[in-house]
Amino acid sequence: MQVRAGAGVSVSSAAPVSSGLFPRYEPQAANLAAHSACVKKNISHKKNGQNLCCIPRRILPANRLSWQKALMPNGPETLSPNGTLNTAAQNTAIWNMGNQLTAGQAVPAVRLPAIDRLMLSQFRSYEALTLTPDARMIALTGENGAGKTNILEAISLLAPGRGLRRADFSEMAREGGGGTFALSARLTGHETGNVLLGTGLAQAGTSQRLHKIDREPAVSIRDFAAYIRIVWLTPAMDGLFAGSPGERRRYLDRLVLAVDAAHAQRCNTLERALRNRNKLLETGIGDAAWLDAAERETAELAVAVAAARAETIDRLAGLIAASRDDGSPFPWAGIALEGEFDNLVATCPALEAETRYRAILREFRARDAAAGRTLFGPQASDLRVWHGPKSLPAEKASTGEQKALLVGLTLAHASLVASMSGSAPVILLDEVAAHFDVRRRTALFERLSQLGSQVWMTSADPAVFEGLPSRFGLARLAISPGQAQPVQDA
Repeated sequence: MQVRAGAGVSVSSAAPVSSGLFPRYEPQAANLAAHSACVKKNISHKKNGQNLCCIPRRILPANRLSWQKALMPNGPETLSPNGTLNTAAQNTAIWNMGNQLTAGQAVPAVRLPAIDRLMLSQFRSYEALTLTPDARMIALTGENGAGKTNILEAISLLAPGRGLRRADFSEMAREGGGGTFALSARLTGHETGNVLLGTGLAQAGTSQRLHKIDREPAVSIRDFAAYIRIVWLTPAMDGLFAGSPGERRRYLDRLVLAVDAAHAQRCNTLERALRNRNKLLETGIGDAAWLDAAERETAELAVAVAAARAETIDRLAGLIAASRDDGSPFPWAGIALEGEFDNLVATCPALEAETRYRAILREFRARDAAAGRTLFGPQASDLRVWHGPKSLPAEKASTGEQKALLVGLTLAHASLVASMSGSAPVILLDEVAAHFDVRRRTALFERLSQLGSQVWMTSADPAVFEGLPSRFGLARLAISPGQAQPVQDA
C-alpha cells in the first residue's frame, strides 16, 4: 500500500448507469403487463416449465448444491455461472450466494468494487491525504482522536445520506480550511472499467453537496449506487436494540437505502408531507380540500415507504433463515416490522392501503391537531429483533450477545445487498473487532473474506490485527493526526 500527501483532490463523474434494484430480467414483449410483478418479487414465474413474462439470466435449479457442483465441480475456484473465468473472490461470493438463495431465485453477476485510491482535501482532520490501498481488507490503527473514523466517514459519503456520523456537512470541513471540503474515490471492479466518484462541499455555509462521476456532474448522489454500495457498523449503534424506536427506524431505513438508493428521498418527502399536514392542522389555514390534498400525498408516500421497508426485511429474514447456523459465533437474528400501519400495508394492495390510510387521517384530524403530530403511520413503526438460537428479545440479551447479534445482522445485510444489487458492498467497521475474543475475531475475518467485499476497519489497538493468516490479505495503516503510514509485517 502506498500513502502520500498531496495538495489537490480530483472530483469527478460519467453518464450514470441505471441503478434499478432488479436489472437481471428481460421482459418478453408478449407479456409486459406481468413483468412488473415478476420484477417486484425478483422470482421467475413459470407455467409448464415456461417463463410467463421474463427471461432470467441465471436461475438456480431446485437443488442449489447441484447448481454449485455443476458450475464449480472443484469448489469456488473454477467457472462463473456465465462460463467465464472470474477471480477467486468473485467465485467465492457466488458460491456463498448459492448457499443463501432459494430455488428459483436469480443469481446476479456479482461485481466486487474496491477503492484503490482515496483522496481527501480539507476534510475533518486532513488538510490533504491520498491513500492507494491494494487489498480487500484495510486496517486503520491509531490512538483515539487520530482520525481513523474520519477516513471511514469520508467513504460513507459515497452513499446517500449524511454519512456514518449523521453530521452536518459544514462540520466535516477542516477547521481553518475555508469551510469547504472535497473527496474522491477511484473504484475498480466495474464492467465499464475504473470509475472516479467525487463529492464535496463547494461553498462554505451551505448544506448542498456537489457530486461528480468521472469528472462530469452527477444529478444526484443516488447515481453513485450504480457503482458502489456501502454498509457500516459503528460504536454508536451498540445500543440499537435497547434504544428508542426512532433509532431503530433510522437503522431500518439505512438497511433499505443500501439496496434502494431512492429510499432516502422517499423518506425525506414523506417527512415534509407530514410537517405540511401538521401545520395545516395547527393553524387551521385553508379549507378541507387543502387537507384532503395533503393527506393524499402523505398516504401515497407513507405506503411507498412502508412497502420498501417490508420488502427489505422480508428478503433479509429469508436470507437469514436459509443460512442460519445455531453454532455460529454470530447468532442469527430474527427480524420483523412492528406497527399497526405495517399490518395495514401487509394485508391489502397498495391502492387500498392508501385509501384506508386517507380515511384514517381524515377521521383523526382533531386528535392529531391536539397532539401536534400525526400519530398513525410509518413514522410510528418499529423494528423488532430477537436472538434466534435463544428466542430471546435482543434488548434482553447480554451486551456481548447484542454486539455479536448486530455483527451477524450486518454480515447478512451485506449478503443481501450483493444478491439484490449484483454488487458486493464496501463494508466499514469502526472499532468492531476489538470487542471480541480471538475465536470470534478470527470468525469475523473469515466471514468477511467470504463475502468478497472490500472491508475498511479501525481499532485503537494494533494487536487486534496482528497474527492473522496471510490468506486474509490484510493491509495495515498507522493513523496519526493528519497522516497515514503503512505498517510492514515483522
